[in-house]
Amino acid sequence: MAHYVWMIINALLVIGTAVYIWLFRPNNSAAVLAGKWLAQVAVLLFLVNVNMYFIFLVIRKTKIRKVKVTLARIARSMMKAHIPLAVVGTSLIVFHGVVMAWKLGAVIGFGHGKLVTGYASLAMLAITLFAGVLRRQKASGWRRTFHLVSALLFAGLFLLHLFWPI
Repeated sequence: MAHYVWMIINALLVIGTAVYIWLFRPNNSAAVLAGKWLAQVAVLLFLVNVNMYFIFLVIRKTKIRKVKVTLARIARSMMKAHIPLAVVGTSLIVFHGVVMAWKLGAVIGFGHGKLVTGYASLAMLAITLFAGVLRRQKASGWRRTFHLVSALLFAGLFLLHLFWPI
């Protein structure tokens, strides 16, 4: 039951993000529109990666063997895509940041809260990637926790950045 709730929350987050970006943040600049598309694709990629944690959580918590086996198969294939998705998502985020700082920085100022939360999100993403590299080199409980906590902090900063008013 909990996995259905999580899937609904994910769908609402993706749909809500799209509606918010396109309806409540209109802009006529082609560069800004391209930056928005880059960010939206990156959000989807990072959402897939963040959801791996919740798949593993359901595997640990459920008592139904069939659910565990099915989710373990899904998780095995998702793990192969985890690093490539992170690299592509990070590349898109960097391009998004460059485009938006270039187009919006001059208009709203480079010290505006929207851009500052973007800088903080990018810094947290770098820490998350570093934690992932550490975890890949040698898995340990501390490195797993460091990667997980940094990823969730990145997600929180990203949401703060997304909904920060211009």
